[in-house]
Amino acid sequence: MPDLSESLQGRDLGFLRIVAELWGLELQAPDARLALLKLVPWMLEPELVEEIVIDLPETARQALADLINHEGRLPWAMFSRRYGSLREMGAGRRDRERPYQNSPSPAEMLWYRALVGRAFFDTPSGPEEYAFIPDDLFILLPEAPMEASQPLGRLASPLEKSVLLPATDFILDDACTLLAALRIGMPVDPLEAPAGRHFSTEDAASVEVLESLLASAGILDLNHQILPEPTRSFLEANRGDALALLVGAWLRSEGFNELRFVPGLRVEGETKNDPLRARQAVLDFLSQVPVGSWWSLAAFVSAIGQRQPDFQRPAGDYDSWFIRDTVTGEYLRGFEHWHDVDGALLRYMLCGPMHWLGLIDLAAASEDSRETSTAFRLSKWSTDLLAGNVPPDFEREEAPIFARSKGTVHVSRLTPRPARYQVARFCHWDRYDGENYRYRITTSSLLNARSQGLRVSHLLAIFRKYAKNVPPALVTALERWEENGTEAHLERLLILRLSNPEILQALRNSPAARYLGDPLGTAAIVVKPGALEKVLAALAEMGYLAEVESGLLDS
Repeated sequence: MPDLSESLQGRDLGFLRIVAELWGLELQAPDARLALLKLVPWMLEPELVEEIVIDLPETARQALADLINHEGRLPWAMFSRRYGSLREMGAGRRDRERPYQNSPSPAEMLWYRALVGRAFFDTPSGPEEYAFIPDDLFILLPEAPMEASQPLGRLASPLEKSVLLPATDFILDDACTLLAALRIGMPVDPLEAPAGRHFSTEDAASVEVLESLLASAGILDLNHQILPEPTRSFLEANRGDALALLVGAWLRSEGFNELRFVPGLRVEGETKNDPLRARQAVLDFLSQVPVGSWWSLAAFVSAIGQRQPDFQRPAGDYDSWFIRDTVTGEYLRGFEHWHDVDGALLRYMLCGPMHWLGLIDLAAASEDSRETSTAFRLSKWSTDLLAGNVPPDFEREEAPIFARSKGTVHVSRLTPRPARYQVARFCHWDRYDGENYRYRITTSSLLNARSQGLRVSHLLAIFRKYAKNVPPALVTALERWEENGTEAHLERLLILRLSNPEILQALRNSPAARYLGDPLGTAAIVVKPGALEKVLAALAEMGYLAEVESGLLDS
């Protein structure tokens, strides 16, 4: 950092005289250059420095102590938010209004005493403006009392932890579901539809979030396409190892960007936040929370907003990011929107990714407000997972597959995931009922499996290995389909019934014959799709008015 002389370089003579006055010095000099040469040596006298610090108002001493405890510098935006801003004015106005005597902020008290300078320093994210203590002055300052390490927030009240929502490893089941959908080319949007739910819980990670997480783990490529070998290894790993893999990927990922997934926010343009920096900051905050204690979520977020608001903002920049409220359309710029953006990110990280990854237990105030968490604690797995270790107490995947003669297949979430992944490739998906994934074997699903190079013999091998009592009729049906293809066909038809065969013959001899399909006896025939009105018109021209079943003309 610059020394005192460099810090004061370029200041006008009037400013240097103000500094001398506040230090109790008489400065006689014809210009700023000579004044600086006289002033700096006086200000670096240890005894005088000690007197100046002792005489500072309490608020200014706190600001100086904060700088000392941060190795002599703080981002200017953070410093000015904590200790007030400098009133910008020219030399003439300054000398008339004397702001250093007229209700000065703590920042102004230090500024006009030259105890604090202001300059840009290089950082990994580019030049950033800082408040700093000049180097040669810093070494003369008395050691500041260290702030007591106070946890951020408070214990949760009994009401805030009324309904417990423990962390789970269900994200492994959802990952298996998504990987199977991607493998068979199934549109992923319906995976989130409540009527046909396939994910573990209604608050499970969205498809977009899960895809990004799997890409961070090297299971999907950059285009979110399956990588076969990593996918196989992930599905075959026991549940503890698989969850540890996802947590490790999340901890290290620069590409998994939680800010872009926060509900209600849309990040636009070239907003370049550092998700790794924010993630590490949140983990540091959590390390201060007593282990095993339920902690108030609102108080935790509020305390960070007061004491560490810039955890994801380089130099406290709240104006250059383009983040829009998706409901109001308003751009959320400026520190006044901290809770709308940074606070929302904190809540999302704890209640979203960290909960889904098994790191955070949540609690709500009531059953009716389960979706709005009010308290949290680190889970029983968190210590091991955050250290890169595998917790010991995971359920084993040993549940069998249940196949029935009518072609339905039920697969438990505790059936080995490789088995469910393969079954899902052969079947039509019905839903997840909270216990089992329900599938149906259909000719179209078998054809889709065949297009991927799978054969019925593969499905039968899975049944022999993992299923209980596969019905012989189902085995026979599968083998017959493999050999002969589809031998029964169901379809929806539009049928024209006539009062006598002569009318049908006349219609078949007319130009309307091209709208007719296969005959169904002497006085009935199939009408081709989309030809209903044309057949009705042809009958009318022949002198026959037809009765149409209710709803057919509207369909």
